[in-house]
Amino acid sequence: MNKIQADVVVIGGGSAGMGAFRAARKATDNVYIVEDYKFGTTCARVGCMPSKLLIAAAEAAHQPKHTAQFGVHIDCEVRVDGKAVMDRVRAERDRFVGFVVEDVEAWPEDKRLLGRATFKDAHTIVVTNQAGEQTQVTAKRVVIATGSRPIVLPAWEALGERLIINDDVFSWETLPKSVAVFGSGVIGLELGQALARLGVKVHVFGRGNTIGGISDPTVSAKALEIFQQELDMHLDANTSVSLNAAGNVEVAYDQHGEQGVFEAEYLLAAIGRKPNTDNIGLENLPELKLDKHGVPVADRHTMQTSIPHLFIAGDASNQLPLLHEASDQGVIAGKNAGTYPEIDRGLRRSAIGVIFSDPQIMSVGYRWRDLADLYPDCGCFAEGEVSFHNQGRSRVMGVNRGMLRVYAEQGSGRFLGAEMIGPAAEHIAHLLAWAHQQKMTVAEMLDMPFYHPVIEEGVRTALRDVNAKLQLSADLEAECAACPGL
Repeated sequence: MNKIQADVVVIGGGSAGMGAFRAARKATDNVYIVEDYKFGTTCARVGCMPSKLLIAAAEAAHQPKHTAQFGVHIDCEVRVDGKAVMDRVRAERDRFVGFVVEDVEAWPEDKRLLGRATFKDAHTIVVTNQAGEQTQVTAKRVVIATGSRPIVLPAWEALGERLIINDDVFSWETLPKSVAVFGSGVIGLELGQALARLGVKVHVFGRGNTIGGISDPTVSAKALEIFQQELDMHLDANTSVSLNAAGNVEVAYDQHGEQGVFEAEYLLAAIGRKPNTDNIGLENLPELKLDKHGVPVADRHTMQTSIPHLFIAGDASNQLPLLHEASDQGVIAGKNAGTYPEIDRGLRRSAIGVIFSDPQIMSVGYRWRDLADLYPDCGCFAEGEVSFHNQGRSRVMGVNRGMLRVYAEQGSGRFLGAEMIGPAAEHIAHLLAWAHQQKMTVAEMLDMPFYHPVIEEGVRTALRDVNAKLQLSADLEAECAACPGL
């Protein structure tokens, strides 16, 4: 067995792992990075970028069919060439992956190990490559950045090659005729709507009548109303799946007395992702504190676990599985692993999330459910809203669908967060996230400039609404500060 002595070893070569490797190398050159598959990141290979390429194609197919409201009539047929769509998706995806791989290949080759890493003890990792050859790395500090994988229910395994995850979608050479999408979160909603707009017959299945991870009941109801007009959705259904005689997937469903069967070429598993921490030998670290999901507990500002020299970052940490979060966590974990025992608190930015559906969905700061849990029965946050149905610029553009809800703290007037479905949500999310990170009050936000006519004027309307419901006083601020949570 080959043996290596390292100051730092980073397990995982995705966004978090790459960030951790770069950051640790600023403190020491004796840093190794282990990747069990391919370098290139989930985002570039099978996540953010290829999904947006598919969505862009779907938008191009959708828009010409909806111009009549402007008095513009397009009489020619919109024809989707599935092979050409997927050719572009794969070619551009490979281009993005190529940039990542170029960065990796600039690192010293002897510091890059391909193989599966398993903890032997808190300082020893065994890396096994595809040929079965093993390398033992003894490391003073370790960063776990092993990412996550899609959750697949055991009952679906019998579907064989008809069961797919998002990774498989971006390997298609052409578009299928039909897909059953299980899950109405980010992946299910984005891919389900995009495929439907490209002519694929799609049904979306879920439980709990939830959509897009929205926690605000008012915004959720509006989202359900909007998407049910376009997509076949069964979001509170009991289901059973099987293969029929033709080798296709059959989904039998029962939802509130409505029964049916949907036949599809594929079942897309999009019910969530699971941190890759159950297959790296953590059972050999009995002193490591784990949460109820078996994920190492870590300080969100230092990414340090209960074993002081062991850090974790990215999707593996199960904190917030988004690329920008993974990158931030990777830098924090890598820097602290490099300088340990000196530990610094890193910058954690205000939470921001966007779903690139149409209309888009976003959340910023604390979501409604967070606040309902943080302020139990003490009435310490106020809610304001705006409907985009009659919002000026949105109506002019024909995108006047959706709802924005904003939240603020009683007493102080501090802006706490927002949830939204509607036009330009990706841009509005950034404005509100910057305000949240600066700890601005609603009054200070209303003092900011708003141009006319723009969709962002809807933000001002929502802020005015919540401002009218705020009671500002030092006594109330102190009372709310004593509430559990914040």
